Amino acid sequence: MPVSHHEELHGLPVFDFPAPGETGRRSVLPPAADVAWRICVDSYQDDGERLEWEEEFARFLDTVDASAVRALIVGAWRDPYERGSETVVAALTAAADRLPALRALFIGDMEAEQCEISWITQSRVTPVLDAFPELLEFRVRGSDSLEFPAVRHARLRTLAIESGGLDAGVVRGVAASDLPALETLDLWLGTSWYGATSGVADLEPFLTGVRLPALRHLALRNSEIQDRIAAALAGAPVVARLERLDLSMGTLGDEGAEALLNGQPLTHLTSLDLSHHYLGRPMMERLTTVFGGTGVELDLSDAQIDNPWWDSEEESRYTAVGE
Repeated sequence: MPVSHHEELHGLPVFDFPAPGETGRRSVLPPAADVAWRICVDSYQDDGERLEWEEEFARFLDTVDASAVRALIVGAWRDPYERGSETVVAALTAAADRLPALRALFIGDMEAEQCEISWITQSRVTPVLDAFPELLEFRVRGSDSLEFPAVRHARLRTLAIESGGLDAGVVRGVAASDLPALETLDLWLGTSWYGATSGVADLEPFLTGVRLPALRHLALRNSEIQDRIAAALAGAPVVARLERLDLSMGTLGDEGAEALLNGQPLTHLTSLDLSHHYLGRPMMERLTTVFGGTGVELDLSDAQIDNPWWDSEEESRYTAVGE
């Protein structure tokens, strides 16, 4: 399943900052605070025509009322499949004093035509958290060369890392971070084929509930070890205070679903997302019966049993997002 551009960020519709000389509807700029601004460059232009992302960002700061910007999206930069986001991160941190109202930031919003998710080259992204102490939402797409050492941020409420394969070092860095206000954690763990190296033990700080006291929405998805994650969650202390649990996009099979059903009660949840799964029809019916009438919004869509390539064996299952 190819990933697509986000259509909103921080509750604001996305607006693409127009390229130099661009005319038409997008050349009429909305008020700076009313949209999430996406800034990108064409990484496939000839060398003599290419713009650097930092150049576009500088033009953006000089064009809009930067002091009112609430949400910012970093789209494609030049050659993202071989050049990391270091200069992007440096440009953002250097401009922190010009963006006092910034509350949401997304680095790497690219579609497959621009760069496949597992080819997006990132860097150490945590300097932006240090530079923007009022940030409430931080999202990253792509995990090649991604670094996320332990950090402290008093205000951050949402952290999401989208990947086809997340390195254990990143997971451990997030787990060791001091994020007392974090309510939503969304990790796309991915597959070993695309760089995933984390195991259930790396998730333990999240599962005990000790590190993230405000956590209410937990997504551990797009994983090739979804059954093992489900088994760990069956007895994890953090589940009792969650409102939403998301195990979607991965390789969940009957074994993982059985563990969830035999574990602690989940009927306090408002939603349980198991979409893109490898459950058999009897298990789907059983889950529907168990959660029917409980108020839990159960998502069993994208059942792979309807896929002509269906195979219930774990080694034959695929995550929703890989390359």
